[in-house]
Amino acid sequence: MKRIIAAFDGLKYAESTEQYAVYLAQETGASLTGVFLEDFTHRSYHLWDMVENDAISPNKVKELLEQDKITRLNAVKRFEEACNQARIETCVHRDRSIALQELLKESIYADLLVISAQETLTHFQEDKPSQFISFLLADVQCPVLIVPEVFERPEEIVLLYDGNPSSVYAARMFSYLLPELKKVAIEVLSVESDKEVSKMQEPELMKEFIDTHFPGARIQVLRGDPETEIVSYLEDRVHTLAILGAYKRNMVSRWFRASMANILMEETNLPLFIAHYK
Repeated sequence: MKRIIAAFDGLKYAESTEQYAVYLAQETGASLTGVFLEDFTHRSYHLWDMVENDAISPNKVKELLEQDKITRLNAVKRFEEACNQARIETCVHRDRSIALQELLKESIYADLLVISAQETLTHFQEDKPSQFISFLLADVQCPVLIVPEVFERPEEIVLLYDGNPSSVYAARMFSYLLPELKKVAIEVLSVESDKEVSKMQEPELMKEFIDTHFPGARIQVLRGDPETEIVSYLEDRVHTLAILGAYKRNMVSRWFRASMANILMEETNLPLFIAHYK
């Protein structure tokens, strides 16, 4: 049995995370753990919400804390009810320390992490990907499914192949973890510029790999700038799941070059299966 974890901010419950996680657990027969990140530094309210008569009000603070407690408890109950209704094996972790550290630790013992692309673990709105998601993807210890705000059952899979081991690794991990999802149409997408050597440097080996793990998959090779062509190819897709690899780059590298994962989170609303090549 595989172990899927779904991460939630109980103060802003991500319904699509629940829906994708429950769907995957049903399809694969996996156990599902709801990881509720109840970071002691994270609150739903602002400083000025605690002010009454030009001063911090202890009663107001107590009231706000109680409201957050109830909101978090209701989120846990909502998750448990969804899992019970779907009749899947489940448990709940309520992690109350630093959210990022807690989730990275949880990922060591998971086969797959499901989390919303919108997750911020703050009460501020951020552009995708949020700082929390960016730091999470840099150091996560298991494959991740980044999901959009609206659940769409996947009806096709697009595997992004860039000639690097990371893209093959991501495809392999998807094949191992979610073989039940491979019953849909599958496409291998690669983009090459006119000046570069073909990314299919070992075409026979790549073809054998694809035929073994994704029999019947269609191979599509586009010409042009990868970032432009891939976004253009995927931006209007629905019911599509994209698979891509990611290098574990250092902070300086991330400053100067956005990853394809970041670009797709910004420009599309597709679920993204991302696996690091360590």
